[in-house]
Amino acid sequence: MSTGHFYLLTGWHPICPNWSGIAFCVTRVGFIQDTKTDKSCTRTLTVPKHMKSPIQIYYQIGDFYQNHRRYVKSRSDKQLWYKDAAHLTKDCEPEVYGADGAPIVPCGLVAWSLFNDTYTISVNKKAIEVNKKDIAWQSDKNKKFGSDVYPRNFQNGNLIGGAKLNESIPLSEQEDLIVWMRTAALSTFRKLYGRIETDIMENDQLTVVIQNNYNTYSFGGSKALVLSTTSWIGGKNNFIGVAYLTVGGFCLFLALLFVVLYMIKPRTLGDPSFLSWNRCTLDYPN
Repeated sequence: MSTGHFYLLTGWHPICPNWSGIAFCVTRVGFIQDTKTDKSCTRTLTVPKHMKSPIQIYYQIGDFYQNHRRYVKSRSDKQLWYKDAAHLTKDCEPEVYGADGAPIVPCGLVAWSLFNDTYTISVNKKAIEVNKKDIAWQSDKNKKFGSDVYPRNFQNGNLIGGAKLNESIPLSEQEDLIVWMRTAALSTFRKLYGRIETDIMENDQLTVVIQNNYNTYSFGGSKALVLSTTSWIGGKNNFIGVAYLTVGGFCLFLALLFVVLYMIKPRTLGDPSFLSWNRCTLDYPN
């Protein structure tokens, strides 16, 4: 099997799953924002087919509009790259300054909303390591995030948006942040979380312990965990196949339509004797 994938839905709530309406929404938001509540949940499934390493681990978020104009603009690329550019926060509203009045590094809504769910994976009750190295684009690491720029005042306000950053590690090595900062074009998107470097065999019992920290409840979003294998042509992508078939089918339809129109009402060909090189005139002598 060259390419395969399956989903583990993580939109989970252990307290009152049968509630509905506004009360349920308020309870879920309160649950996710309560720092004292255990938010772990466990999902177990039987792997349907052999998955050859490396196995890509993605988190998928639905109804999250990273392509919104105000959200996309709420960042400072110069601050991410230059050590002495911490004060360049003009475009970062509303996440500009920390509780002490100093600039936030990295500033802006994009960094502030950094995804913070975590996954612990085991196969047949044996823990397996998730490799989180080299999950970001090398061009982003080398040309957009400075190796001498360190987080400051990040997530120290009254409202925490997502994950916190280690202030002793430069931004160029904070790969979860780099992956997140490459904003998605659509409202439902996947981002690479890590890789499993060992094969998972058919009928293995895969168990995932999910720390359900990221707040999608407040905006009615969804979360899923996706495991996918890749081949030499990349991972599975249904959208590209559907798009190619749709465009090809439309072109075929137009071709058949023109053939039918020509059969019903063919176009009359012009008389070639009226062409300039076939006419005997002063301008065009024989």
